[in-house]
Amino acid sequence: MGESRKPRLAVLKFASCDGCQLTLLNCEDELLDVAGAVEIASFPEASRAVLAGPYDLTLVEGSITTPEDAERIQQVREASRFLVTIGACATAGGIQALRNFKDVDDFISVVYAHPEYVSSLATSTPISAHVPVDFELNGCPIDRQQLLEVITASLVGRRPVIPDHTVCQQCKGRGTVCVLVAHGTPCLGPVTRAGCGALCPSVGRGCYGCFGPVGRANTNALAEHLLAQGMAPADASRLFSTFYSGNEVFGRQSVTLRARAGSDSSEAAAP
Repeated sequence: MGESRKPRLAVLKFASCDGCQLTLLNCEDELLDVAGAVEIASFPEASRAVLAGPYDLTLVEGSITTPEDAERIQQVREASRFLVTIGACATAGGIQALRNFKDVDDFISVVYAHPEYVSSLATSTPISAHVPVDFELNGCPIDRQQLLEVITASLVGRRPVIPDHTVCQQCKGRGTVCVLVAHGTPCLGPVTRAGCGALCPSVGRGCYGCFGPVGRANTNALAEHLLAQGMAPADASRLFSTFYSGNEVFGRQSVTLRARAGSDSSEAAAP
C-alpha cells in the first residue's frame, strides 16, 4: 500500500501588508513540524514554487480591493476544501476599509499622478463578502498560537478552538491595572476579542481593538462611558475606526458617534 498523501496547504495574499503571513514564518520551532505535516503547495511569501489546486487548507490574507481580486477569490474558493481568512484585512477589510467612508476616486486623484491607470473597487471588503468562508481568524496581525491551532485542527478534522472573551479578561488574568478605570485612558478592551495577551494595557496604553469585536460586544455602553469621561464624539468615532472599521459592529458605532459629533464639525469630517 502506498504512503498516504499529505494535506495540501496554500497561503495566499490579497490587499494587505503581509504581516499575517509572516506570523506563520515566525512560528520558529513549530514551523518545521508544520512543514512536515503538510505539503506546502503555494506560499509565495516563502517560496517561488507554486502547485495548482485543489488545496485541503487555504489561508487567505488581505481584503478585496480590485476587480481582479474579486475574480481571483472565486477561483481560490473553488480550489479550496477548507478556506480560512486570517487577519483584520481578510476578515473585515482592514485599515484600507477606511476608504469605504469616502469616495475612493477622491483619494486616487490626490495620491496618484496618473489616476487613469488605477483600477480599484469603491470599497475594501472582507473575503466573506465575496465567497463562503469556513473559519475566520482575527487579529492585526494574527496570534501565532491561534494560527497553529487552526492548522492543527484542520489536520485532525475538528473545528478550531479560539477564545471568544475580551481583552479585559486577559488583563484580569495577568493582574494588569485597568487603564480605563484607574487612569481614564480610552480603551477598547471591554469590547475587543482576546488574542494579543492584553499587550497595550500591560504597558499603560489603551486597547486599539486590533483583534476586532468580541461576540455580543456592547460598543454603545463603552462609547457612552468614553463620552462621560470627556472624550469628544469625533475622537471616540476615530477610536472605533482603525483596524476593524469595515466590521459591522465597530463600523456602525463609529458612524453613530460621527453623526453625534455634528455635521458642521470639521473634526467629524474624517473617520
